[in-house]
Amino acid sequence: MTRQELIDNIRRKQSFLCVGLDTDLKKIPQHLLKEEDPIFTFNKAIIDATAPYCVAYKPNLAFYECFGLEGWKAFEKTIDYIKTHYPDQFIIADAKRGDIGNTSAMYARCFFEETGVDSLTVAPYMGEDSITPFLQYEGKWVILLALTSNKGSHDFQLTADAKGERLFEKVVRTSQQWGNADQLMYVVGATQGKLFEDIRRIVPEHFLLVPGVGAQGGSLEDVCKYGMNKDCGLLVNSSRAIIYADSSEQFAQAARCAAQDVQQQMAKILESIS
Repeated sequence: MTRQELIDNIRRKQSFLCVGLDTDLKKIPQHLLKEEDPIFTFNKAIIDATAPYCVAYKPNLAFYECFGLEGWKAFEKTIDYIKTHYPDQFIIADAKRGDIGNTSAMYARCFFEETGVDSLTVAPYMGEDSITPFLQYEGKWVILLALTSNKGSHDFQLTADAKGERLFEKVVRTSQQWGNADQLMYVVGATQGKLFEDIRRIVPEHFLLVPGVGAQGGSLEDVCKYGMNKDCGLLVNSSRAIIYADSSEQFAQAARCAAQDVQQQMAKILESIS
């Protein structure tokens, strides 16, 4: 999916919602556990219910890999289902990969050639040669971790060097030499508030993937106030607040309502920049 196609989809759907498929067998409705593949059964119902209100899905690989081969099969079935039935959805594999070049090349082959996702979250700590293998795929996206939403993000990401440049700023600024706004996005947590302004000073045109709205307490209004650009430039992720909105047999309908509520808020915000 190209950058323009993503922008057009946001405008058409009046939404920049990304639904996180963090599917935990301990949290899904218990009646699904009798299914042959409860993870995929849950995901399919959530996808069917929320697809009209979102533009992206983000399965977190930890929730699949922990179940070994069966979990990986559920992940692949989920990706195939989205691509077949909802081809306008942007698919993010939240895997946070990143290693030396040869290993990164294998990760890139796995996710971009074998599973065929649109994008992959990548950790930039090991530098340029760990990132460039992912950037060799036309039409695919690398989403670099920049300023995350967790409490521990302050341990390193906000640390400044002798010139006053903070680590997250160095990551964003340096990575501009590796790729452009048609290849690179950045993870910026919804709990970071006005720090979005500092990100935007460096990358005014790039898309930002924003986790932390909903269960983690991030403010959609603040994210948009400080992080939105003329093309929207945001994919705001919500996982638990949508997919676990209800634990009964009506879970899919509850997820639909939760996603629709967020979409309606987003539509009002998008009206202000149109």
